[in-house]
Amino acid sequence: MLKKLLLLIATLCATATFAAVDVNTATEADLDGIKGIGPGLSGRILEERKSAPFKDWSDFIGRVGGVGNKSAVNFSREGLTVNGKKYSAAAAAKAQAKSQASHSAHSKKTAGTAHERKQSQTPVVPPEAAGAPAAAASASKN
Repeated sequence: MLKKLLLLIATLCATATFAAVDVNTATEADLDGIKGIGPGLSGRILEERKSAPFKDWSDFIGRVGGVGNKSAVNFSREGLTVNGKKYSAAAAAKAQAKSQASHSAHSKKTAGTAHERKQSQTPVVPPEAAGAPAAAASASKN
């Protein structure tokens, strides 16, 4: 009987250990319970969450400094979720590719604008003004 009771308690503890912890509802203690998340990282997560809940894993990775794909895999393996979803490397790669594509399009758009601004700020020097000092110097030698 005692062995069965101990087995039941061990099973409940193991189940509680692997229970999912959602990053948008977790307390600091819940986050600290995830292997790899310490007080500093849990503080950054909670601070960033104040501005807005995390939409998905790519949002979480992008907004919380010190969290990358490798750590996201480990956190997910330990039970961390974002909006109830475990980390999926394939989904994250797709989201990252989409993000890079939009960033690239934005960069091209602003690059052209910067080039146009640079051209409009370049002073135009008439040929007479550019050649005047040279002509004056050659005239004084004669």
